[in-house]
Amino acid sequence: QVQLQESGGGLVQAGGSLRLSCAASGRTFDIYEVGWFRQAAGKERVLVAAIAWSGGATYTDDSVKGRFTISRDDGGNTVALQMSSLKAEDTAVYYCAARRRTNPYDYWGQGTQVTVSS
Repeated sequence: QVQLQESGGGLVQAGGSLRLSCAASGRTFDIYEVGWFRQAAGKERVLVAAIAWSGGATYTDDSVKGRFTISRDDGGNTVALQMSSLKAEDTAVYYCAARRRTNPYDYWGQGTQVTVSS
């Protein structure tokens, strides 16, 4: 129903910046919320930021608050995660996910690796 494709991952030094992008396709009209998750090696997958599809309401986890910003291009199908002041602890595979209203996150991208060198 919905397909998600992440891009923009890579290797960056601590203190640097990186911008991830999530392109949504398919039945994007059904999307209620888009989130960015990350999963470090050997750790659980956790939500770091989310945005309402219909407007500007956003959420960022305390671990990234003030450093990461989630946004959606105006009326488009792309959601970005702007990351700054990166730390080694930000190293993880980052996943874009979407959910319908009253549904869990059940649409997932393939993930993109972000590696921050200390």
